[in-house]
Amino acid sequence: MYIKKIIVAIALLGLVAAAYFAYFVYSTMFVDNTAFTNDEAYIYIRTNSNYHDVREILFPLLKDMDAFDALANRKQYVSNIKAGRYVIKKGMNNNDIINSIRSNNIPIQLSFNNQETLEDLAGRISNQLEADSVSILASMLDSTFLEANSFNKKTALGMFIPNSYEFFWNTSAEKFRDRMLTEYHKFWNENRLQKAKSINLSPKEVITLASIVQKETSKAEERPRVAGVYINRLKRGMPLQADPTVIFAIKEKSGNFNQIIKRVLFKDLELDSPYNTYKYAGLPPGLITMPDISAIDAVLNYEKHDYYYFVVDINRFGYHKFAKTLSQHNRNRQEYVNWINKQGIKR
Repeated sequence: MYIKKIIVAIALLGLVAAAYFAYFVYSTMFVDNTAFTNDEAYIYIRTNSNYHDVREILFPLLKDMDAFDALANRKQYVSNIKAGRYVIKKGMNNNDIINSIRSNNIPIQLSFNNQETLEDLAGRISNQLEADSVSILASMLDSTFLEANSFNKKTALGMFIPNSYEFFWNTSAEKFRDRMLTEYHKFWNENRLQKAKSINLSPKEVITLASIVQKETSKAEERPRVAGVYINRLKRGMPLQADPTVIFAIKEKSGNFNQIIKRVLFKDLELDSPYNTYKYAGLPPGLITMPDISAIDAVLNYEKHDYYYFVVDINRFGYHKFAKTLSQHNRNRQEYVNWINKQGIKR
């Protein structure tokens, strides 16, 4: 009888232990453990983070950190941290959270356009990826990489085709750069290469000319006509005489790319710089800004016409007046000069 009681007691203790264990499993694995009110929260786990780092990120988002710790240890997550961008949805339990941040790295849509320099681009990218601007810029300017892919410091910006791309947030600077080289070669498909060849320009020269077109007009519908003016000039051996190249030359010489120059003066036309297309014929040695795809395609599909000159149209701001002869251009230009003088714009 005594032994029977012992067996019953042991069985009861086992049931209590099993019940406690079941409760423990249920509470640590299957109970809602989110403390935020939004539908979801994104967390960013940096490269080489440890569990302590992850815990600090999660602490304000969870109701019961101890319960999460217990399951994280049991599922060996504490020794298997992976960098990336992860989502935690409202109402998730600890098991769901761990599964999400262990294997569901969510990509971002990275975008960039109209950056004037590589430094600007590096800053723009660093605001979207884990990599900092210093490492991104260093990868862009890596001399071995540039030489191996027929770029240099003056043309490197042209490798980055402005668009939106899907990336993992923790993509390294080098992998970002290498992916952009791949996208560059995809962009220059057979059709675009043939069009570039038909106007006797290399892809890099097309992008350089497109950067000038980009700066000359913000109106996409006008860009093929502007491009046509420059193509006509190149064919006749005329200097491009593009004011944006002079402005770029001034900025490069001063090292201040943040200055705003609204008016090019006669003295500026004498600036000795390979970017000064009033002083040096042909294309400058590299880009003066990052051109949109519309500007690149405007060069490749330039409007065929007999215009050689253009100036701002004061009656349609944002657009230009085009001229076939210098005498007509001078009349259009004087109209613009009179207007800009009235505005008191001296620089």
